[in-house]
Amino acid sequence: MFTGLIEEIGIVQSILKGSKSAKIVIKAQKVLEDVKLGDSIAANGVCLTVTGFSNSTFSVDVMAETIRDTNLKTLTPGAKVNLERALSLGDRLGGHLVSGHVDGVGIIKDFKREDNAIWVSIAPSSPILKYIMHKGSVAIDGISLTVAYVDDVLFKVSIIPHTKDLTTLLSKEIGNIVNLECDMIGKYIERFLSFKEPTATKTNMDINFLSEHGFI
Repeated sequence: MFTGLIEEIGIVQSILKGSKSAKIVIKAQKVLEDVKLGDSIAANGVCLTVTGFSNSTFSVDVMAETIRDTNLKTLTPGAKVNLERALSLGDRLGGHLVSGHVDGVGIIKDFKREDNAIWVSIAPSSPILKYIMHKGSVAIDGISLTVAYVDDVLFKVSIIPHTKDLTTLLSKEIGNIVNLECDMIGKYIERFLSFKEPTATKTNMDINFLSEHGFI
């Protein structure tokens, strides 16, 4: 579990690609302070397991499903990624509950400055848009942000200078792909409300059936 408060920006050192998967080595500093094998670190909002580490890097294995469904497939050596270690019990929850399980991706459509902030417009895939609500929370490349506008096509967030300096979001360009994770509460509510118990299968077994087949 994560909070969406980015701890540092890492740099992709190398990518070893398989036929559908990849092994990625990321250069970092802060997230390595107490790292152990098997720890979870979110890279661009994707929860990944540490499979190896050194004093300045850690490595992760990325399976085919993650490659297909996130922007990790667009990474190249030298690319910058948002990093966050898993939440410790007792830590302050300054962002919102983020699982690191990306729901899908969106495309950056526009940047627009307003005084000290910059509005970012993002067009998500249509299945995701229904979970995004005005003043609700959304994780964009792992960054916990508040939705400031939403319509039937896109949503917008407003980025303050602090977020600009500590994340990669405003270093991206129009047309770039970002990972999106919607507020998990809405997804759970939808599942609970739409779930239907399976109907019990009716049989023709009765006293006459048992008698005809020699059971009584």
